[in-house]
Amino acid sequence: MSGPKLDQLPFIDLYVRLDQQDQAYYRSRERGKGIVSQFVPPEYQIDIDRFMIAVQAELGDAADGSIDFEGLRCRLSRQKMSDHTTWVCARRITTAIPDINKLGFATQIVGHMHDLGRRDGLILISGATGSGKTTTAVGMVADFLRTYGGTAITIEDPVEYMLKGRHGEGGQCFQVEVKNEEDWAVSLKRALRWAPRYIYVGEIRTPKAAEQVLRAATTGHLVITTVHAGAPEEALMGLLFLAEQAMGPGVQNILAAGLTALIYQTMRETGPFIRYLFTEADSPGDPIRALIRENKIGMISTYIDRTASRMNSADDPVVASKNMQSAQAWAMAQIQKSPATPPEKSTK
Repeated sequence: MSGPKLDQLPFIDLYVRLDQQDQAYYRSRERGKGIVSQFVPPEYQIDIDRFMIAVQAELGDAADGSIDFEGLRCRLSRQKMSDHTTWVCARRITTAIPDINKLGFATQIVGHMHDLGRRDGLILISGATGSGKTTTAVGMVADFLRTYGGTAITIEDPVEYMLKGRHGEGGQCFQVEVKNEEDWAVSLKRALRWAPRYIYVGEIRTPKAAEQVLRAATTGHLVITTVHAGAPEEALMGLLFLAEQAMGPGVQNILAAGLTALIYQTMRETGPFIRYLFTEADSPGDPIRALIRENKIGMISTYIDRTASRMNSADDPVVASKNMQSAQAWAMAQIQKSPATPPEKSTK
């Protein structure tokens, strides 16, 4: 007698033991239950057993990967525990390509996101695990392709949303799945030879990949990537830390020139919440660029909060523009009145 199908279980993360049959657990995607660990009901055991076998076959000797299981797509991460048991965490991937107009962002923020598709540079989307970074990034890529056309290349491990193919009348996407850490930088370098308008990098993991991302962002491409971080400043500092290992001193000048937008996203019960900043196009004197060049990244959060407060307090676009100018003037004043923080010296 067959039970319900696994895709009917409302999970975000599914935890299944692989070395032998055991109680499986899940974290629900239902509102208000996302933090609680729950037992998988016994009526799903038949499908859990079949899923366990399919995961073992899919991963082989690898620790991470992805699987398509009877219409259910998951990202996989396998771990051997201290008690010598082996478990896998399966993160559910929604197969429908996200629409940034339907992700729950404020209307004015969606408008800013949409307009970024006209620019080049780097869009850095940061946040904790499970905050929806990938969903936002993919939604932006799809929106840019539908609206503005052009070629996009995604570099991921694993490929999550199926973006490959046509988007609108003039958009085309190709997807590359990276298997090894050292392949990130190589795949990025190869992607540049395709002359893409947009490049989506699932995650920056190595110094060489950070270098290639910054080079692509400053040579006419629009690069969208995600970074695990606990605050907006941490996202920038983490990228600088990796890139400096490959490029040496002066990386902050390259980042300052290439940064187009920084989005820090958290997930609340009501949906995604973001803190964001956008640099001005063709403006080397932009206050955000200046803060980065002057090693004052620690002031970024304050600038974001001041800008958001002023923008949200004004419905009139003219007043909002004046408020934005006021926030920019504050940032420039901080740069002028406080000394730059010197870069940390190496202990080697």
